[in-house]
Amino acid sequence: MDVVYRVEGMSCGGCVNSVTRAIQAVAPSAVVSVELETKRVTVTGIDDDDMIRQAVENAGFDFGGRI
Repeated sequence: MDVVYRVEGMSCGGCVNSVTRAIQAVAPSAVVSVELETKRVTVTGIDDDDMIRQAVENAGFDFGGRI
């Protein structure tokens, strides 16, 4: 199942890597795809909004919730 989230504050490839690593740290089996231009993060393999929110916020970005 794919879940799409809005994540604000990403502005470069480093941000993409930070968000991806943060999510994969809490959900190692998840597949993460980040679209920098649209601020969308697609997560496949986990359906836990609170876990994703905490990972994103701990990485220093604003979690906008599911799209």
